[in-house]
Amino acid sequence: MAEGTFQLELVSPARLLLSRAVEMAVIPSAEGEMGVLPGHAPMIVALRGGVIRVRENGQETERLFVAGGFAEVTPTRCTVLADEATPVATLSRSAAEERLREAEAALAELPADSPPERREAAMARLLSARAMLESAEAA
Repeated sequence: MAEGTFQLELVSPARLLLSRAVEMAVIPSAEGEMGVLPGHAPMIVALRGGVIRVRENGQETERLFVAGGFAEVTPTRCTVLADEATPVATLSRSAAEERLREAEAALAELPADSPPERREAAMARLLSARAMLESAEAA
């Protein structure tokens, strides 16, 4: 691994999407966008729906939509365990719109006395669908 880089691995349930040395990655943590550089403090963070941006050789080389998951960061590695991951260039606006409609309907259909964790999960699904649509429109 070259100096000034760290190992980035992006794993979805279907497959390993990316595994290589990069200069920087920006990940959509639950608290907001988070830049990861070599030597980063160790941590584990929850991810929200959004785009992972990868920088190599001083330029953005990759953009991948993740629907949520977790990331483990160490000084030499960032491992992203994504619920779902798709290159932004391959996102379909119509599929994102359908996912958003389904998420809105699922949230609207929840009974008022639903447990808070069910409402939170439905809201997270809705926010992820919105992020997917925004990413598809920007591609």
